[in-house]
Amino acid sequence: MIKNYLKIAIRNLGKNKGSSFINIAGLSIGLACAMLIILYVKDEVSYDRFHKNGDRIFRIVRKITNPYGSVAGIDCYTGYSHGPGFSTNIPEIKTFIRFNHHFTYLKTGKTDNEVAYQEIHTTDPGFFSVFSFPLLYGDPKTALSQPNNVVISENIAKQQFGTTNAIGKTMLLMNDNKFKPYLVSGVARECPQNSSIKFQILLPISISKEEQRSDVKWFNFSLHTFVVLAPNADPKIIAAKMQRVYQADARESIRIAREKYDVKSNSTYSLQPLNDLHLSKDYPVFDGLTDASSPMFSYILSGIALFILLIACINFVNLTVARSIKRAKEIGIRKAIGSSRKQLITQFMGETLIVCLVAFIMAIALVEVSLPFFNQIANKALALSYLLDLKLTLGYISLFLITTFLAGFYPSLVLSGYNPVQTLYSKASVGGKNYLHKLLVVLQFSLASFLIISTLVVSSQFNFLTTEKLGYDDSDLLSIYQWGITPQQMDLFKQKLAANPNIVGVTAKDMGYENETAKLDNGTKMGFVRETVDQNFLPLMKIPVANGRNFSKDFLSDSSHSILVNETFAKQAGWKNAVGQPVEIVQGNEKYNVVGVVKDYHFEPLNSVIRPQIFTLKGGRVLGNIFIKIRPKTEVASLQQVEKAFKFIFPMIPMSYSFKNDENVSNYRAEANWKRIMLFGAVITIFISCIGLFGLSVLSAETRTKEIGIRKVLGASVSVIVAILSKDFLKLVIIALLIAIPFAWMVANKWLQTYPYRISLSWWIFGSAGLVVIIVAAATVSFQTIKAALANPIRSLRSE
Repeated sequence: MIKNYLKIAIRNLGKNKGSSFINIAGLSIGLACAMLIILYVKDEVSYDRFHKNGDRIFRIVRKITNPYGSVAGIDCYTGYSHGPGFSTNIPEIKTFIRFNHHFTYLKTGKTDNEVAYQEIHTTDPGFFSVFSFPLLYGDPKTALSQPNNVVISENIAKQQFGTTNAIGKTMLLMNDNKFKPYLVSGVARECPQNSSIKFQILLPISISKEEQRSDVKWFNFSLHTFVVLAPNADPKIIAAKMQRVYQADARESIRIAREKYDVKSNSTYSLQPLNDLHLSKDYPVFDGLTDASSPMFSYILSGIALFILLIACINFVNLTVARSIKRAKEIGIRKAIGSSRKQLITQFMGETLIVCLVAFIMAIALVEVSLPFFNQIANKALALSYLLDLKLTLGYISLFLITTFLAGFYPSLVLSGYNPVQTLYSKASVGGKNYLHKLLVVLQFSLASFLIISTLVVSSQFNFLTTEKLGYDDSDLLSIYQWGITPQQMDLFKQKLAANPNIVGVTAKDMGYENETAKLDNGTKMGFVRETVDQNFLPLMKIPVANGRNFSKDFLSDSSHSILVNETFAKQAGWKNAVGQPVEIVQGNEKYNVVGVVKDYHFEPLNSVIRPQIFTLKGGRVLGNIFIKIRPKTEVASLQQVEKAFKFIFPMIPMSYSFKNDENVSNYRAEANWKRIMLFGAVITIFISCIGLFGLSVLSAETRTKEIGIRKVLGASVSVIVAILSKDFLKLVIIALLIAIPFAWMVANKWLQTYPYRISLSWWIFGSAGLVVIIVAAATVSFQTIKAALANPIRSLRSE
């Protein structure tokens, strides 16, 4: 019997090649999407699970509150003193590990003059006793016991020495502006892909005397501190003890910080489980560790994948039931000769199993083919072999069985329930007004419309963020990063480039934006962001001075007593005329007078509001960011000349550069990811929804065959019949749009509220989405309706 069922199933697949292909294609796409998302989620939740004592390892974190008690921020960074301070006073903390990252220069070993810009990490000697990173060579207990020891990855070992066994060999790394030798004491296996902590070069941590000062030791937040708790220790109880230790030991430091540096915030320390680092809901996603992620991506992708799979199963049901009329006589004959309903259900479920098996095999092939594209969207490096284990295999088998049941159960009930008398007299029908099918199509196109609208909103916001005027000119602007450049080196660099016709101008500033506090003449204090620049910065960046003047070499006091402020600073200070106003910078007890007001510009990404800003020309501050304006379309020639001049000043250091406009676009990686994810979901969903609509159009044509024949005999034209058949489907699509648009508007509006600078929700977004959905739906339906309208009416009326 099973052999007979198999023959019939294969025969039916071959007989109905078109519908079989649509069924298999729809299911395989749905299954492939679900497989990809299972792979993604499996990777996300597997982070850091390989550590032997991972359930006892926690990271020290803190909550920052302002004097009024409200939360001002959450921070994952600590200083050098937090680990030993808590560990010494709390017995339940068995050990601690500090972990920090820096960038330095590494001599590659190929030539004496060739060096590479390299990220390194520093940590405590017990690193390999806490974390389960195996060493290929070396003793994990002593690998970091000496100050000049270095542990490298097998990849670095191959690059530097041509072999993984590099024990005893020497590497030259820059430290304190000099290359110093480090002895390779260990070679570690490459860190797992699903590890929050990744390293290539690992050095013993060193603490300067400055960082050990009593007034700053609790306030130099630059690294991560992990602690290992005793078995069965309660993290909440430990956190309460940590807070008591901090308040007791740091009392004097807190007093000095408040009096000397005007620090008014309070810190509350707690513990974050190591296994929560990657997908943290409560702490910053970009916390300085590798591959930190937001769980929202998993939720959104999982929702899209599950819905796509459900839509694929719905389409299978629609198309199978639509084709059931053609098998009505077969079912009637089987029932007439004694087949039970149970046997028929078994037969049809078996046929569904075969279709699903073929779709499952095709889905695996689709996953392999589409993984590179999916990895690009998801910013991953996934592979089936990478995460393939018993759990993943069982998950895929469960997915296959659930899909088979969902796709086959309802059609089996419908097909096996036909009355044999009606089927033998060609009077069988799927019956009713097909409310279920219509409801499912409305559901499909509602989500498809929602995703299309969301895609347009995200794309429009992304385009706005990347094209909006920033208040300065970032075109053809080369940015070079070189920490610690001296004014003398900067002057020499400018001289080397001055004669080059492709170089429009050169300027420099410090590396970042320091948050400091200003005291105004009336005694009030306000926070601001400081930038140290030279007198060429504003003209080269085309940032206008709204009032007063720019820095100038004609005024010798500019470097010691003059500052510029932006419009936001002047506005928050309440000044009608800022020029001449005195300002004291609290942190350094520096006193200045305002000589100019700079027009507001977006010195930070458009995700942030423009903050109060002060510009200084103080010569003693370290510069590290050089800006070079080049003539358009001279990138190659200009870079060669700039690199030549840079090499003359820094012969041992490679030039690290980027173009400022590219750098600005890279600030919106999250928005770019959302754009790709939403587009992926919208395209797949609309495609599979159209398959469902096609199935419903087939069902409609099958059930209205005689009606179409009568209308043609009575003189109805093809266009009239197509309009009659298409009208019902377009109604469903319009209903779906009416449902989707309000929900999409609410969600999009809430999402846009997170941006201080954003687009407005225009009618064209919703109109465009509606037009796309209607055109695609009309094109899908028209194929079957035109085919039905062109059919010979004699064949449809022959049985009457």
